[in-house]
Amino acid sequence: MLSPAKLNLFLAVTGRRADGYHDLVSVVAQVDWGDDLTVEPIGPGEKTTLVCDDPAVPGGDDNLVLRAAAAAGAGQGRRFRLAKRIPMGAGLGGGSSNAAAALKLLGAADATLAATLGSDCPLFLGPGPVVMRGRGERISPLPAAAAQRIAGRRVAILKPSFGISTPWAYRQMAAAAPESYLEPQAAEARLSEWLDDPFLPLERLLYNNMERAAFLKFPALPALLDRLRRLGVAAGMTGSGSACFALLPGPDPALESRVGALAKEAWGPATLCVFCALRA
Repeated sequence: MLSPAKLNLFLAVTGRRADGYHDLVSVVAQVDWGDDLTVEPIGPGEKTTLVCDDPAVPGGDDNLVLRAAAAAGAGQGRRFRLAKRIPMGAGLGGGSSNAAAALKLLGAADATLAATLGSDCPLFLGPGPVVMRGRGERISPLPAAAAQRIAGRRVAILKPSFGISTPWAYRQMAAAAPESYLEPQAAEARLSEWLDDPFLPLERLLYNNMERAAFLKFPALPALLDRLRRLGVAAGMTGSGSACFALLPGPDPALESRVGALAKEAWGPATLCVFCALRA
């Protein structure tokens, strides 16, 4: 089963809550690229395990796939196999996507259950673009007309060799409050402007106020995005980073080659460059 990556096309963190979490408003779309997760039965009484081709992925009980299996009541008798492509520390939602895929494979794709595993997990239960609110647990599908402006759009996903810790990024936002946050009313107004005008392209939706902290510490990120924009493509960071993305007009091998070359020139040969499409 495909366990897809996600992109935050619009991300407005609006403030810190009393429980320590942050409130946000975000438009999130999955892509047709990611990890691959399968499951098979094993002997009765045997402990559920995870086999992964990436040794950097923790395989203990804290792994989100195994936590999802335990939450679904499948603590014994399963072996999951994970082919890992989504890098960690990227803002691409790999762990949450893996947990949601595990729930689906076990026939336990419940949004309430998924929310106990992580704020991003519920968005992966369905394929289409969604609006996330609250700390991310309040999910609503994007209106059909708006979703049509997203579905199938070609994107480049670019990640440098370093990652960014999500808790670190939120701490930076809290330390710079209130300037680091976007007021809830302003966030909803920005989103409504794009939703209500069918002639506004997807490029006009892009926004992420988590970029400021990441860009201050890692100036290589905005340096590449500026070069991509001069190339004529809209670009931004997803989630808390470090992965960024560029919106492409369509399949264009020459443009994709140029985007990939710019990324590797800016960030080095270890840069991940993936060309894929937003899912419907």
